[in-house]
Amino acid sequence: MIVPVLLVAGALGAGKTTLLNHLLADPGGRRIAAIVNDFGAVDIDAQLLGTVTEEVISLKNGCICCSLQGDLLRTLSSVIKRDPAPDAIAIETSGISDPAEIIRSLMDPVIFKVAPLETVVTLVDPQRLHDEPELEQEALWRSQLRAADFVLLSKADLLDRAALDAVRSIVGRFKPQSAIFEIAHGAVAPDLLFSRDIRAPRILPPQLPAAAEPFATMTWTSQAPLSLARFQEVIGRLAPRTLRIKGVLSFTEHPNQPILFQSVATRGTLAPSPVAPPDGLTAQLVLIGREGELDEAEIDALLRGVIVS
Repeated sequence: MIVPVLLVAGALGAGKTTLLNHLLADPGGRRIAAIVNDFGAVDIDAQLLGTVTEEVISLKNGCICCSLQGDLLRTLSSVIKRDPAPDAIAIETSGISDPAEIIRSLMDPVIFKVAPLETVVTLVDPQRLHDEPELEQEALWRSQLRAADFVLLSKADLLDRAALDAVRSIVGRFKPQSAIFEIAHGAVAPDLLFSRDIRAPRILPPQLPAAAEPFATMTWTSQAPLSLARFQEVIGRLAPRTLRIKGVLSFTEHPNQPILFQSVATRGTLAPSPVAPPDGLTAQLVLIGREGELDEAEIDALLRGVIVS
C-alpha cells in the first residue's frame, strides 16, 4: 500500500487550515488523513463528524483528522497503519516552520517507500503581501516559497485584478507564473494536489464550481518499445507545459523492471514500480494541465518520439 503525502506550508494566517477544512469536507472520492498541529483550528461540519478522540477525529466520509503528537514520522507511521488505510495524507506545517526540514524527514527511504512526498503547496495571503511588500525579504517566507511545487494565493476574491497582478509579480520572482494559482475559501481542484492513481483508477465526482481553475486531462499509452534516454529528453520539453504527469512504463534499457514516473511542476522522479503497465502496453501515462494549454496532438507527437523504431 502506497499513500501519497501532500505538504501544506505557508505563513501564519495564510489559509492552510481553510484548505484542509475544504479537503476534509470535499475529498473528491478519496479517504484523506489530515495531520494538523491544532485541532481547535479545524472547523469540521457537525454533519460530517463520526467519532472523536483526543488524537483523532473520524469523519463519515472516510476521512480522518489527526493531531500531531510529538514526532512527525511516528504520527505518519500510525496513520499509514490504520485500517482502512487512507488514500492520501495531508500534513499542515506550522506557520513559523521551514518546510525544508520536514521535506528532508519525509525523504527518508523507509518512509518514502510507503508514503512518498507527492506535492508541496505553499499558501500566500495576497492581501498581506500587497500591504507588506517587504515580506519578500524575509528568509522564512522565501524558504516556504522555494519549497513549493505550487503557490496558492488564498483569499483571491478579496482583491481586485490590479492588486492580484502586483502580488503575482512579486511571487513570480521566485516561482514561474505557471506554478501560481488563485483560490478562494480553500477550494482547490484535487487534480492539482493529488495525481490520479494509474494502478486503480477511481471515478471522481465533478469538480466543485468553487475551484475556479479549470484543468484538462489526457492519457497516453503505447504498445511499442520505449527508450528511457529519449523519454527523459521529451519530459524536459513537456514539464513546462503540464502541471502533473504520472505513469508506469517499460523501457528497453530495463526490460525486466517497470518504472514509475511522476512529475509535479518542475520536479520529476523515476523509480522502480511495484506494478507493470496493463497487459500489452509498454506505457500508460496520465497528464494534467491548465485547460486550453494541454495540446493533445502536440504531446502525442512528442511522446511518439520515445518509441524505439
